[in-house]
Amino acid sequence: MTRFEPFAFVRELASRWDAIAIIVVIGLLAFFAEASHGLLEPLAKLQAVPLSLSPANLPEYAARTTARMFVALVLSLLFTFTYATWAAKSPRAEKILVPILDILQSVPILGFLSVTVVFFMSLVPGRVLGAEFAAVFAIFTSQAWNMAFSFYQSLRTVPDELHEAADCFRLSPWMRFWRLEAPFAMPALLWNMMMSMSGSWFFVVASEAISVGHTNIALPGIGSYIAVAIEHRDLRAIGWAIVTMLIVILAYDQLIFRPLVVWGDRFRLDQEQGGQVPSSWALTMLQRSRLIGALHSLFNAVLHWTHRERPEPVPADRPTRRRSAADLVWFIVLVLLVALAAWRIARTLIAATTAHEALDVAGLACVTLGRVLVLIALASVVWVPVGVWVGLRPRAAAVVQPVAQFLAAFPSNLLFPLVVFVIATWKLNPDLWLSPLMILGTQWYILFNVIAGAAAMPMELRYATQNFGVRGWLWWRRVALPGVLPYYVTGAITASGGAWNASVVAEVVRWGTQEIQAHGLGAYISEATDAGDFHRIILGITTMSLFVVALNRTFWRPLYYYAERKFRLS
Repeated sequence: MTRFEPFAFVRELASRWDAIAIIVVIGLLAFFAEASHGLLEPLAKLQAVPLSLSPANLPEYAARTTARMFVALVLSLLFTFTYATWAAKSPRAEKILVPILDILQSVPILGFLSVTVVFFMSLVPGRVLGAEFAAVFAIFTSQAWNMAFSFYQSLRTVPDELHEAADCFRLSPWMRFWRLEAPFAMPALLWNMMMSMSGSWFFVVASEAISVGHTNIALPGIGSYIAVAIEHRDLRAIGWAIVTMLIVILAYDQLIFRPLVVWGDRFRLDQEQGGQVPSSWALTMLQRSRLIGALHSLFNAVLHWTHRERPEPVPADRPTRRRSAADLVWFIVLVLLVALAAWRIARTLIAATTAHEALDVAGLACVTLGRVLVLIALASVVWVPVGVWVGLRPRAAAVVQPVAQFLAAFPSNLLFPLVVFVIATWKLNPDLWLSPLMILGTQWYILFNVIAGAAAMPMELRYATQNFGVRGWLWWRRVALPGVLPYYVTGAITASGGAWNASVVAEVVRWGTQEIQAHGLGAYISEATDAGDFHRIILGITTMSLFVVALNRTFWRPLYYYAERKFRLS
């Protein structure tokens, strides 16, 4: 008779999880190996072998596109942890870094490609790798600004009690960042990472099907596949592209983002967890795998090794003087760089721009500004209540998460056949009916940030409102809206900048040889990019940046500082 050994059963179960983890890791390595195939091949080979609309090529194209997006996501994380942290911790640097970030998010992706494609191509002349660098950078510009704004907002709103606890434990700046600030910011950052990943799908066509003047490069990927399908008016190919996108989004949601959201739930500011705890089978696999556990222990050992506890409190004046001197040096360097860039731009524009042309471009910018303001207001009315409801219900968030990712990732280019058909058939006004395309991919910044803000509400606050019977409009006015306001403003700032960016795609719609165009700054920049007119490109981008910065400085930033000062959890 065989004796039952519970520990042997546990070891067998653990070994099974190890086997699954090994299979997943090997599968991911094989995925990236397939995606990196042909990077050093001659660029002429891409031009000699055109992209095929056969569905059999979609798995390879999907792998290439997803690999570019995740490489850009890693670079965006590095940018976020450095740039946003510096802006949040240094008052001097903040005064110039935050406006620069406002400008960067207002520059359309076609503007970045127009200026940088030649540079990246020159890094690896005649090779596919140079074009891959340009595509990854373009995707990076659609991800990084949103994540940086979210992390900056979180670092600015860390409760004073947590800072006092870190001082009591004498944490070094390095450990304070990894043990206090990064964990506090992690839930909101994870939701914004998902939004950034989905938002990059919105611009994947422009990133992979590079067309600037006489430079035309189509990298193998979903974006180029969609561009070719639109050029050939192939509805069947567009349907296959939509199905492939859905499969890819569901895959990385279950394997990466869902485990991250469940893992990030531990960093909520609750003393007591809610009744509904999110779960993830992939995270369970990672937690029960001894192989992954060993890697996690190694990471913790490295983190602890870098920790140096301060033996005694140091005088406050010496480090303050050092930080002030370092901030002053960096501030001077940045001012010089900005002044040099402004001088170059001004010299280019003054030499070739007339007052009449500048006024015309400013008028087009006012038209686009009106669209942005109306669309952001409508999106806020719709998605703020939905985001609060989802954020307070983890089970609902688990269902909404993949659906919202897919909707946020849906490129407006895929709607071009329907838009062109409806506008042409009913003879509608393009200035009005093309406007919704601007908010199609950017409204989700508001939803995702509000979900993160509602999920971060402490359980004690929720219990207090229940005990006092606060409900209805009073609950929304005194609890829900103040609780999510800092997060909403972060999402609205990014959505506003994204809507300006999306205007380049949304104000000019093409389906085959048929084109429908609205009046606006986005259409102006799109036409200049197609013509390779760098003078008009710079004029359009500069005008857009000035309008975005003016809007942020006069409205969004004062609202953000009001929310940070009045509604932080201190």
